[in-house]
Order: sequence, then structure tokens, then C-alpha cells
Amino acid sequence: MTGDSEKQAIAAVHPQLFIGGQWRDAEGGKTFGVEDPSTGETLVRVADASVADGRAAIDAAVAAQADWARTPPRDRGEILRTAFELITERADELATIMTLEMGKPLKESKAEIAYGSEFFRWFAEEAVRISGRYSVAPNGATRLLTLKQPVGPCLMITPWNFPLAMGTRKIGPAIAAGCTMVVKPAGLTPLTMLWLGDVLAEAGLPAGVLNIVTTARTGEVMEPIIRDPRLRKLTFTGSTEVGRSLVEQSAEGLLRVSMELGGNAPFLVFEDADLDKAVEGAMLAKMRNIGEACTAANRFIVHESVAEEFSGRLAERMAGLSVGRGTDDGIDVGPLVEAKQRDKVAELVDDAVGRGATVLTGGSAPDGQGYYYTPTVLTDVPLDARLAKEEIFGPVAPIFTFTDEDDAIAMANDTEFGLVAYAFTRDNARVIRVYEGLETGMVGINQGIVSNPAAPFGGVKASGFGREGGAEGIEEYLETKYVGLAL
Repeated sequence: MTGDSEKQAIAAVHPQLFIGGQWRDAEGGKTFGVEDPSTGETLVRVADASVADGRAAIDAAVAAQADWARTPPRDRGEILRTAFELITERADELATIMTLEMGKPLKESKAEIAYGSEFFRWFAEEAVRISGRYSVAPNGATRLLTLKQPVGPCLMITPWNFPLAMGTRKIGPAIAAGCTMVVKPAGLTPLTMLWLGDVLAEAGLPAGVLNIVTTARTGEVMEPIIRDPRLRKLTFTGSTEVGRSLVEQSAEGLLRVSMELGGNAPFLVFEDADLDKAVEGAMLAKMRNIGEACTAANRFIVHESVAEEFSGRLAERMAGLSVGRGTDDGIDVGPLVEAKQRDKVAELVDDAVGRGATVLTGGSAPDGQGYYYTPTVLTDVPLDARLAKEEIFGPVAPIFTFTDEDDAIAMANDTEFGLVAYAFTRDNARVIRVYEGLETGMVGINQGIVSNPAAPFGGVKASGFGREGGAEGIEEYLETKYVGLAL
């Protein structure tokens, strides 16, 4: 990819706030830089919103709510469908923008675009399926009517790792349900969301329904919005630590809240597993998005009888991955999103090695510019290593061993998190025992990817609550009203 095409893609993004259907500068003209993680250089500067800018965004969402709620469901759905088609048509441009700001290879960016845009198509179809019920009271004297209505203005705080998909799976159901919103994308990767704002406006979304606020001062700008009595819902994807703080803030307004938080996904390989499928699944579960995913396999828990073969085959595959700038041809692994993230991955690996783990491949950051870390496989990892408890968010696969099924499930559940788990076995009875025994919101059986717009995404325990996607996803944006009709 040429430098000119990269500049053209970046130039297609408005680096401003999107409030009330208008692009505008931040108060005082303040900006912050968006970095290219492959070089450490600034790509562009975008608006750095103030508290007053945040207030203007919630004002716009509130002003648009009543009219938007009255908009026919078919019309809301058609806007989503049009936006889906526009994203699909312009996928190459968006992939370039996403790769430049986040680092992932172009093929990974295109995969996210296909996944993320599908939420708009899915919820375009769900918009016309919002329904209630009618029944007769037990004494026959009253008719009971229930209906679903939009929750109202929402605040959406999205992460940097999937800058499109983590937004579309919140924005899609909100639009379908008839809710207005303020979206705060991650400061590391705001360009994708700003690009999406233009697309939704072109698709016909009325002014004020979607408002985008970029800021380097997230807590300072978002807390007044969370505490605004007109806000009715808060949804956040990110770390458990930040999620806990946001839930506390939301309590004042008794907001509807959905939280998709951290993970520590176990990847179980039983003695009867098809190792070809297990290794392939491991590559998907570990290396999707360079390992920077809450669904990434964090702990490989492998039966001792197949651990050596599985580890060797996985190390061979990981060692064969090409590392480099995401816009270059043939690249499998791009840089991590920032120096802080790369340094944390290095600390976790060094801690494990210091406690006795063996490096089969990788284990270090290459020299040169950019925030790269070599794909790594560790064996003989002790259970007291930090990466047994902490989310890695990088291309590192630590392997632990077990002796029997109960041990494997106990090891898998030995974490405060409960987002997703993976298990590979050919025993159908074991499949049932395992997915019933795992303390997670999602389970992948003999597959390394579970995310699907048609399925409910979410976790339990410290991984949060609420569901995104599937038929359940739109319920997060709907209130149930009961009407009693006397005869």
C-alpha cells in the first residue's frame, strides 16, 4: 500500500466532534494525536472534547429522542440496512483506516468489517420484530397488555481493539429499538467511529440520533453525562476495573447498564481431541486480532498425554507467522496498539519464565520502531505465574497440563472472569459435562471463534452482564410497559 493511499484514507475522516448532525471543533479548538502503532508517529489530530462538548452531545440526543422513538420500525431498519451496504462497498477504505490506527493486518481489519457490519444487517431485521403480548387476567375482569418501548438516550463507551464491531453491536440495536445515543470511542482508535458517523448520516440517520464525542479526558467528560438525569442507559466494553467504576457512577441515576468486561479464557484440549482441529482452533482463538481480544484464549489447559505434541505443533505454527506493518503484503501479525500494551505483555512473559516456564518460540520484542511482540508459546508454566490470572492481550500462548476432566474444569473456573471458554473433545457426553460445568457466558466446542451477530455475546462473574447480539441484544435497549384494560 502506498503512502498516498494511506493519506487519502485518513483524509476521508472528519477529525471533529459529531453533535446534532453537525461536525464541529472541540471547545477552544483542543485536539489530541492518534498514533500509528507500527511507527509511533502521529497520524492525525482529532477533537479533544470538553465537559461542555459532552453536555451538548447529550442535549442533542435528548432533543432527538421523542421523534426517533416514533419513527416506524421499518424505517429504522432500512437505515441500518443501507449503512450495512455502504460499509461493505467501502470496506477497503475503512480497512486502511483501521489498520493504520490500531495496527492489525489488513486481512484482520477486513474480517472485523465483515463481522461488525453484520450487526447492522442483523438488527435491521430485528427492528420490525419488537413485540408485546395480550392475555386475559385470571379473574377475567381485565385484559393484560404488554408492550416494548425504547429505553431512551444511551451512552456508549467503546474500546480500541475492535473499533468498528464494538460500536456496531451497540449502535445497531439502539437504532433498531428507537434509542438515541452518545458514543465515546477509545482515544487510541477514534478514526473508525468518526468514519462510521459519516456513513450513518449518509444512510439517512436523523440529526441527533447518533452523537460522537472524542476526548483524551474520558473520566472528566463522561462522568457528567453518566450523572445526567436524562440519560437512561450506559453500555461499556473494556476493562473490569473501569467497568466497576462506571457501574458505581451509574447507580445514582439507576441506569440500565450492560457491561462487557475482561476475560481469562481457558482453552481445554482433552486426550481424545482431534489435534488438527485443536491446533487450528488454538490459532484462531489466540491470534485473532493479534491476541488483543477479550475472547482470546488466555490459558491453554492440555491433557498431559497430548501436551507435548500439541505444544510442538502450536509453536511451529506460531513461529511461521510473519510480523510487520499491517498495511504490508503477507503480514500475519501487526504491532500491539501502544508501548504500554507491549510492555505489559513482555512483563507477563518475563514473569512466567522467571518462575520456570520454557519458551518454545518467541519470548521477546524485536528491535526497531513500532510496538511489536513476537508470537510466543510457553510450556511448563506454573500456576502462580501472573499470566495465569491476568489477561494477556497479546500473541502469547501459555500451556498448562491436567490429568483428568474434573481437574481441567476446576482449572478453567479458577479465575474471577467468566467470558468465554473453548473445549476440544470427541466425546459427546463429555461435551455436555464440560459446557454445563464451565462458569462462562459463552462456550466454543471444537471451534476457536464463538462471536456471531446472531448469538448473544457476554459473560458472567467479573466479565460483566448483559448481552450483545442475537435476539437478546435488542432487549438491552427496550423497556417493558404493562397496561391493564378493565372491561
